[in-house]
Amino acid sequence: MISTEQTLGARRDPAGPADRRRWFALAIVMTAAFMDLVDVTIVNIAIPSIQKDAGASLGQIQWITAGYALAFAAGLITGGRLGDIHGRRRLFLVGIGGFTLASALCGFAANPEMLVASRILQGGMAALMVPQVLSIVHATFPAHERGKVFGLFGAIVGLGAVSGPLLGALLTEWNLFGLQWRPIFLINLPVGIVAFLLGRRFITESRAPKALKLDLVGVALVTLGLLMLLYPLTRGRELGWPLWGYVCMAGALGVFAALVAYERRKAARDGSPLIELSLFRVKSFAAGIAVQTVFGVTLGIFFLVWTLYMQIGLGWSPLRAGLTGVPFSLAVSTAAGMSVQKLVPRFGRKVLRAGALLMAMGVLLYIWESHRYGLSIASWQMALPLVVMGAGMGLIVAPLTDAVLSEVPREHAGSASGLINTVQQMGNALGLGLVSVLFFGVIGDRLTPAQVGPAFVNGFQHALWWVAGILGVIFLLMSALPKRPAQHVEGTTADAPVVDKEPELVA
Repeated sequence: MISTEQTLGARRDPAGPADRRRWFALAIVMTAAFMDLVDVTIVNIAIPSIQKDAGASLGQIQWITAGYALAFAAGLITGGRLGDIHGRRRLFLVGIGGFTLASALCGFAANPEMLVASRILQGGMAALMVPQVLSIVHATFPAHERGKVFGLFGAIVGLGAVSGPLLGALLTEWNLFGLQWRPIFLINLPVGIVAFLLGRRFITESRAPKALKLDLVGVALVTLGLLMLLYPLTRGRELGWPLWGYVCMAGALGVFAALVAYERRKAARDGSPLIELSLFRVKSFAAGIAVQTVFGVTLGIFFLVWTLYMQIGLGWSPLRAGLTGVPFSLAVSTAAGMSVQKLVPRFGRKVLRAGALLMAMGVLLYIWESHRYGLSIASWQMALPLVVMGAGMGLIVAPLTDAVLSEVPREHAGSASGLINTVQQMGNALGLGLVSVLFFGVIGDRLTPAQVGPAFVNGFQHALWWVAGILGVIFLLMSALPKRPAQHVEGTTADAPVVDKEPELVA
């Protein structure tokens, strides 16, 4: 067993082998994070091709995206806790190995049902893999170097946002070996295999010195409540809104109430709840969790509806749709960099509120252009609303986590970070479920070819009105965030590590 001080000392020696190993480890975990980010955006652009080639129903199309988001959300906190208990390197390798296997199952899916099941498995494996990334960074790099490392992580996020839609469009358009949409999943195989093999060699094992026990009852209640809420919401329109669907959604509220009661007892009994409820006593954290959840709903609705609008409603190719989204991605990356480095330190939460207003303005401009130009709208005409929306989103996504965590006690930084990621994914899954009501419920069934375009344009505009309204709610919720989220206040997590305690490093 090697002590923490000895290992950190070895890491700080730039000439030592440990220094070279940690940069290899960083490249490996960043590659895994990039795979996850690209996999989310790459699928959206290929959805119309999947629907046409695989014969998937509208409900199955929703579950191809919502199933991944739901499994990812339900497993994030559990994945992080398992890494603390059993070792982050071990869980990372299990996650990336399972993610690669699930990608192969998606790529070779024989029918829509197999594809949906494989996507759910893929989301579950991502939930084991992704939480280990920042924990491994924390265990591998000393505090004075983490700022540079997290800057690289931000660049990876921006690159994933830009490259995902383009890569998905190109792979679908090229139709490699006559495989249609399947290469968007199969491309993960060589990357995942190489990352797994290199990860075994270069990533150092670490775990929390006093890891908490896994709260299996909490995991079961979270998953059950989400399924009871999202399954009938996604399938309801397709099945004619049966009574059992309403009963399930109402019952989900009871399950969540039981979860809260159980987590309180669990915290009092052994101090190892799945969800640290005491965090919600912090006003800024509670408001921030609400913002993250509702913001996830917004993104879930917009990106799926936007893809269907361009490719099915307007009849555009995947490549044209992917290229149309480039201004949006570039605006997100540019605004995110400016908000963190220059704007938030000077103006605080006003930047986030300005981002919500700017995003809402871009949505309203998009509705106006879609109404004015109808089916004849061009890609260049979409550029302005997309740039405005992207700039607004960039002002929000980069500093929001710091704003939410800035008043949280330092010892709960890891739990709070896990909750933030979880609720955003839950919101995303909820938004994807709401597409059934806000979009498919408007366009109707059994459309003639002549009716498809106008119906999809109308459904797109209707869904965007809801997105604009939700952004207004986000603007109001942001008033409860701290005025200066970037302040490094003693006793808060503004400069805290991303895990609860210094990890134990294992040779």
